Amino acid sequence: MSRPISAIVSVAAMRHNLARARALAPGARAWAVVKANAYGHGLAAALEGFADADGMALVEFDKAARLREAGWQRPILMLEGAFDPQDVAQARRDRLALVVHEPRQLDWLAAASPAAPIDVHLKFNSGMNRLGFDAAGLREAHARLSALPGIGSITLVTHFANSDLPGGADDAIARFERACAGLPGQRSLANSAAVLAVPDAHRDWVRPGIMLYGASPFADRSAAECGLRPAMKLASRLIAVQRLAPGDSVGYGSTFTATRPMRIGVVACGYADGYPRHAPSGTPVAVAGRRTGTVGRVSMDMLCVDLEPVPGASPGDEVELWGGGLVDIDEVAQAAGTIGYELMCALAPRVPLVVDRAGA
Repeated sequence: MSRPISAIVSVAAMRHNLARARALAPGARAWAVVKANAYGHGLAAALEGFADADGMALVEFDKAARLREAGWQRPILMLEGAFDPQDVAQARRDRLALVVHEPRQLDWLAAASPAAPIDVHLKFNSGMNRLGFDAAGLREAHARLSALPGIGSITLVTHFANSDLPGGADDAIARFERACAGLPGQRSLANSAAVLAVPDAHRDWVRPGIMLYGASPFADRSAAECGLRPAMKLASRLIAVQRLAPGDSVGYGSTFTATRPMRIGVVACGYADGYPRHAPSGTPVAVAGRRTGTVGRVSMDMLCVDLEPVPGASPGDEVELWGGGLVDIDEVAQAAGTIGYELMCALAPRVPLVVDRAGA
């Protein structure tokens, strides 16, 4: 028998979340962001769940080739652009649109002289200070791209640092408007938080990411409050039950010590599966359909849970780590001092992905 842990990915939830993004930005086309193996959900599920997207966006060129091999014919956008001249050659071959954010990428495009036009998304640094041109550099780059025969459409793009905060995108939008004034081309600004909360950022293309997978980009708004459905349920089972006397400790480092007689359950899930090792005692979990909390330190292959709220629990009972309707991934992330994005992307390759097509 296989180890009982699995991640069940709901195609229906992915479709719902994409439809939610479309409903919020009805005048815009939507890139479905599928980097990091579709945030841990798998490209195969993404191809089904986001079949109605106008395009897919990612950073990995090998995965872009896989999307084409799997039959995706709509646009694909490489969010970090080319990393070397060979990537430009692949963009020509696989019909990939490229973000252009620094001068070397301009040089590679100029040297390639592609026979078929390559669409580009020219990136402005509106305050994130990671990728993108300043205002003067943006105009120079736009002029140079416009003069190259191998360039197709030029879309103007930026990325927000603080769109999850009230008014946090205002300055970035104003900077973008000043820098792009008078330049032709479509605009793409909105990430998930801006899709949900900044209508002025919707423009021609939106780029939803985390919201497509049913997690919230906000610290103070749950996914359910955003109208989203979790697309991943991480589930396992109890593999043992232990009885503790007062003074008994649990796990490495003895970080949890019982103050009363108690039963604890041992779950086949640990940090080698992608569960956060630093999750403290009390991190929410559900056993046999009832919420409880973890106890002790998460180890490589196992974690322990308090069975007091589930007195009838026994080995073989299902454990929901997150995403099944009882425990939100954002709750686990908050308890562990991280974000749902990291938990999704950290899912280990040894955890089987099971694509649930029910209701799709």
